[in-house]
Amino acid sequence: MGNDPERTPTIGFLGLGPMGLPMARALAEGGFEVVAWNRHPERVDDLNRTTDRAVVPASCPREVSERTDAVISMLPDLPQLVDRLDGPDGLLAGWSRRTAPGQQPLLVVMSTVSPVAVVELGGRLAREGVRLVDAPVSGGPTGAHERTLSIMVGGAVEDVESLTPGLRTMGSTVRHMGQLGAGSLTKACNQAVVAATLAGLGEALRLARAGGLDLDCVLEILDGGLAGSTALRLKRERYLSDDFTGGGSCRNQLKDLGFVLEAGRRYDLDQPVSRLTHQLYARLVEDGDGELDHSAVLKAF
Repeated sequence: MGNDPERTPTIGFLGLGPMGLPMARALAEGGFEVVAWNRHPERVDDLNRTTDRAVVPASCPREVSERTDAVISMLPDLPQLVDRLDGPDGLLAGWSRRTAPGQQPLLVVMSTVSPVAVVELGGRLAREGVRLVDAPVSGGPTGAHERTLSIMVGGAVEDVESLTPGLRTMGSTVRHMGQLGAGSLTKACNQAVVAATLAGLGEALRLARAGGLDLDCVLEILDGGLAGSTALRLKRERYLSDDFTGGGSCRNQLKDLGFVLEAGRRYDLDQPVSRLTHQLYARLVEDGDGELDHSAVLKAF
């Protein structure tokens, strides 16, 4: 992200959604010059209204890579990123015009993606002269706004070291987990636990309600014992109000569980818990509840 102490380090950013916008803001306020592109350009204006350090808007991904040696992607998944690599307005076109012979730009995937597919993409980009790092995050929009994200990184040591100052502006925990793909595999482990925890909570609360128990008291008891968790604390008000609008969606949780099962197949593992939670979230999506918060899994019982 820039090693010249005389020059303000510059970073490109693709995707200013609920996670990407506060992450880009953290980089700008952390001293980086940020060049940002979003499918809806007005999101850059929204970002600039909430920070004292202006973010530079770009009209297309090519314009981002023309101005930067390192680009972060917070697009929903790898297919959306791949769509913005090629063509006259793609990232690769910008880097081909800008980089000197022997210079290798860096692409950082911070969205939750398949650990198998990101390694495959890394192989393709290496042939194009681009280095790839995967650095997915955990903590949700709240963690992004508070800059307390947990960031799990996979990639070459020298690439990760160059990225670390920028990553530390966005998260309180940054760990290098291994080579490319290791960050996304760690995130898959995280998502397996999140999904199973929310499914267990949903089933327990359905049981409590069926037995006429006070849900507020039940949640207090659970949180005070071994059943307590960050998931319980963050979702508590949703369970009490029965309001599951917004938040991390059931659709995205289903997508992430697909990555969990894909990785398990690669290592020839049996995953009965993840298979079951995948079925539960698939049921919600099929019933039209895919955009509800993932704690709405209790509706599947």
